[in-house]
Amino acid sequence: MTGPTMTGPTMPGTLHLVATPIGNLGDLSPRAIEVLAGAALVCCEDTRRTGRLLQHAGVRAARLAVCNDHTETSRIPDVLDTLAGGGDVAVVTDAGVPGISDPGERLVRSALDAGYPVSAVPGPDAVTTALVISGLPTARFVFEGFLPRSGRERSQRIDEIARERRTVVLYESPHRIERTVADLLAACGPDRRVAIARELTKLHEEVVRGPLGDVYLGEPRGEYVVVLEGAPTDAPPDDDRIRDELRLELDRGATTRDASADVARRLGVAKREVYALAIGLAAARDRAGTR
Repeated sequence: MTGPTMTGPTMPGTLHLVATPIGNLGDLSPRAIEVLAGAALVCCEDTRRTGRLLQHAGVRAARLAVCNDHTETSRIPDVLDTLAGGGDVAVVTDAGVPGISDPGERLVRSALDAGYPVSAVPGPDAVTTALVISGLPTARFVFEGFLPRSGRERSQRIDEIARERRTVVLYESPHRIERTVADLLAACGPDRRVAIARELTKLHEEVVRGPLGDVYLGEPRGEYVVVLEGAPTDAPPDDDRIRDELRLELDRGATTRDASADVARRLGVAKREVYALAIGLAAARDRAGTR
């Protein structure tokens, strides 16, 4: 006579971040299909859109649940309960890699804090796709996501981007792309190179390349990826830097003309520009001395 079968504790499930196509459905990988088919729960931004993707892949999901910017936090208990019960959870977004300007980051943090394994199924993403076809340097780059919509925070971010030496990649919506290009033009100047991509991997993929001052997008349509050339390492000094150098020379006793010549040669700036600033400094010093 045999006794009851003894079973060990349930092995926890794994949270999988699954990359999905950014346009071409053929980019869904076999491993992604396998993980989606085996998941006890698939968290997605839009159940209808993900449902169509799963149907295309021949996958019947055990359960779909909405997990978007508004519901990600409230979805955490459901995800942790599923993992605790031994079920795998797959996280997808409408397109690309979860957690990159899309939901997923908070689920990952919560799963890790609770001691559950987290894995990723790599695949298509708009950041590197746009970067590698931009024609701009790819060895070092930064990703800025979506810019703030307005106010001081937006202005500060654009100023930081204008000074960034590495290639910058950012996302933009169709109804803000023209304003963003105009703001970057004002901050970076007309000669900074840019590549602006839309409809990546789709039939009508389009990339506009050239100096910011020459960019023409036509009627804005679809989501955009902007790849901006980094600030030049040999950027010309601004007026404040030139004035500081002039003050040093003038304090050493140099004449206005000699100080201008020395600073212009040292900084590689046109002498007439430096001389104009020197005249202004000298006039200010004279006024201060007569008070």
